[in-house]
Amino acid sequence: MYDELLDKLIALNLNFDFFGLNSAKLIYIVLLIAVIYFFRKIVYVTLERNILKISSIKDYSTQILGSVRTPIEYIIIIININMIVYVYDDFHTINSIATIFNIIYGFFLTLLFYKVLNAVALIKLKTLSDNSNIKSDVVNVALKIVNFIILIIGLLVVLYFAGVDLTAVLSGLGIGGLAVAFAAKDTISNFFGTLSILMSDVFSQGDWIEIDGREGVVVEIGLRVTTLRTFDNALIAIPNGTFASKDVKNWNKRILGRRIKMKLSIRYDSKSEDIKNAVNEIRIMLEKHPKIAGKETKYKYQRLNQHVAKLVSKDDLEGVKSTLLVYLDEFSDSSINILVYCFTKSVLWDEWLATKEDVMHKIMHIIEKNSLAFAFPSLSLYNESTKTQE
Repeated sequence: MYDELLDKLIALNLNFDFFGLNSAKLIYIVLLIAVIYFFRKIVYVTLERNILKISSIKDYSTQILGSVRTPIEYIIIIININMIVYVYDDFHTINSIATIFNIIYGFFLTLLFYKVLNAVALIKLKTLSDNSNIKSDVVNVALKIVNFIILIIGLLVVLYFAGVDLTAVLSGLGIGGLAVAFAAKDTISNFFGTLSILMSDVFSQGDWIEIDGREGVVVEIGLRVTTLRTFDNALIAIPNGTFASKDVKNWNKRILGRRIKMKLSIRYDSKSEDIKNAVNEIRIMLEKHPKIAGKETKYKYQRLNQHVAKLVSKDDLEGVKSTLLVYLDEFSDSSINILVYCFTKSVLWDEWLATKEDVMHKIMHIIEKNSLAFAFPSLSLYNESTKTQE
């Protein structure tokens, strides 16, 4: 049976020619395409099984496979085309075509490494998010640096396969280094600003910060800029070099105490004893309020260790405030002012607003209870009548 099939193929080889392809070449190419197709299936199945065996990345198998599927698909297609050209040319390599394929291989291999690295980095970021000693910002910036290095190496590989003299290229970079450094001084400044941000731990992703009149939540700390999402939902980019010369206010670096400060203006016709009673009652009310921080409020330090505790104030380091002050403060132009100064236990905005509202209602009740009234700016006019001498 096989002899008869071979005789038929030979007969086709003698009588069939399609664009320079005889029957044997055409059959070989078809078989080659089929083999590479099944090889692709084997690669995907093997890759998926190996990923599922690793428990730490099992939950991310779909994401990892999706990220590497496209580069692998293109590499297999390029291998297929390369083999077809090789068969078409009677198994001889054409230098110019080989150079083109090598450049394409270099490009897609670089893309594959880039995709794999990013997929692995996402898994590491998820793992490190549970470790308070390692900031995700550091991993994020390190990932960008490694990605940049991979792209540079990939570019050099492509240039090498294209026949470019890499020695001359690297020498040219050395000669033009000073000019590039001078032209990119702002970029270098921003890069060192990035390192300063990461090492000083002034803020992290997700922190609410304020700098140079701009306020928002940190979206990302990049190599050159830090992006903020403002509270009116705008996205702004701030060069990292700015953080070295401007004051940064971080509202997230606190674990206990968000300030409430009020000035209660009482009318001048109020009695001294009533004011004294009101001040004492407001102070007692705040000391007993379940949402107001006091000296007895318990809390847990988050970042403190034994060595740091000996060098700095642990309360100031962690952001702990529990001061409570209620005093008769001043005699102003149109009122007697009472100072109310305290901190809520929660630092969250909505909980702070709710606590502040409750405190204000209780203060109003105390003021009314003691027969007092709030003053407001007013102007008194006196009409002095004159007597006419007769």
